[in-house]
Amino acid sequence: MKAGWTSLGHVTSPEERTGADPWAGGSWRYTEGTSRPAPGLADPGAVTRRLAAGAGAGAAAGNGTAPATTRPVEAPTRFIETAPHGNGVPAGAPGHGRAPKRRRGLATFGVLLLALAAGATGGLVAEAIDDDASGGGDTVTVIGADPAGLVERPPESIAGVAASVLPSVVSVSVADAGGSGFIISEDGYVITNNHVIASAGEDGIELAFVDGRRLTAELVGTSPSYDIAVLRVDADDLQPVVFGDSASVAVGDPVVAIGSPLGLDATVTSGIVSALERPVTAGGEDDQSYINALQTDAAINPGNSGGPLVDSAGRVIGVNSAIASLGLGEQVGSIGLGFAIPIEQVQRTAQQLIADGEAVYPVMGVLLDNGFVGTGARVAENGDNGPGVSPGGPADEVGIESGDVVVEVDGQDIRTPAELIVRLRAHEPGDQIEVVVDREGEELTFTLTLGSAVG
Repeated sequence: MKAGWTSLGHVTSPEERTGADPWAGGSWRYTEGTSRPAPGLADPGAVTRRLAAGAGAGAAAGNGTAPATTRPVEAPTRFIETAPHGNGVPAGAPGHGRAPKRRRGLATFGVLLLALAAGATGGLVAEAIDDDASGGGDTVTVIGADPAGLVERPPESIAGVAASVLPSVVSVSVADAGGSGFIISEDGYVITNNHVIASAGEDGIELAFVDGRRLTAELVGTSPSYDIAVLRVDADDLQPVVFGDSASVAVGDPVVAIGSPLGLDATVTSGIVSALERPVTAGGEDDQSYINALQTDAAINPGNSGGPLVDSAGRVIGVNSAIASLGLGEQVGSIGLGFAIPIEQVQRTAQQLIADGEAVYPVMGVLLDNGFVGTGARVAENGDNGPGVSPGGPADEVGIESGDVVVEVDGQDIRTPAELIVRLRAHEPGDQIEVVVDREGEELTFTLTLGSAVG
């Protein structure tokens, strides 16, 4: 018993087939166990030649997009903003023509050749000549392994990383907004961004899991200063993520971002770490977050906020929080400049929120002058907003004064007030730091112990 083609219609005579397509004369079915020979061919090499011609005559398909027009921007980071939430799916798709009915037989043969050509990618297509007692005939034999084994991917591949992390990622819905989050414990704790759930009202917060469950979440606590929020759901069989070490990340390391951009849940994008310790300010004027961020070119779009940034081993190294915009309008999208909160900071803040319901951040006890146009961060003069130096605070205790311009912290240059705040918040309350200030042209160095504030 050998594989071959079985007629589903009438059998043509050699006279009917002379000079005609050898497959004409009725429909044929390919079976794995039939002794019926394939229909006779006027030319024994016809099938081989047709297969070869079909394999090399495939039409290429492609698509294109109109080039985007942008205007020069002197400093893109001036437009850094919190990745907004929401979703949108473009509509419309190209139409397809229909072949005339008179070419139907040729189109059917074309489908046959395409099917065989497609099968060649998973195994070997070969022509076998079968000479048995009933007469000669040509059969096509497909040799190959079970295709089920082809779905396996190495754990360190992007597909392998996605498979291991996706069960831990959730979509977050709040009123008419949304974002992403990820499970950090088996007993239901979930991390997302503060700005994702900031608009939560009486409707509450709903989480959608990859297994199809949709559950209402309880808000455990938020930290606007670090743009972190912790949620909790009452659920079993949750798979928490594995935390990595963002302090050991190097520029160029491969990373994967997972979340629900534009409402498209379970979306995976990949890229590299583009920069480290990038000072980023996110949020509104009344709810600003200062992030000493990991920068990545993995595509991050509105709705990715709160989702994990993971390394090549599937370990979470950051929380996607902000994207850069060219400032060309309200609509923003990925331009290859995304920012994530380092996971060490996220862990510290999440632990505080779970334990106490609130988080603290470090302060040096000064009010900064945002109107200062020089290089550095100038300590404000006493005014309506309060004293420039908090009495009894860390800066006051070591002798820093109003009008001093902070130009360096722990050996790192300070260029703006926001950069000073970011550098401070990379520390913990109680840490000692070395501060260099410019006081009327003279540089002075102070060592102070950081205080704390709630937020």
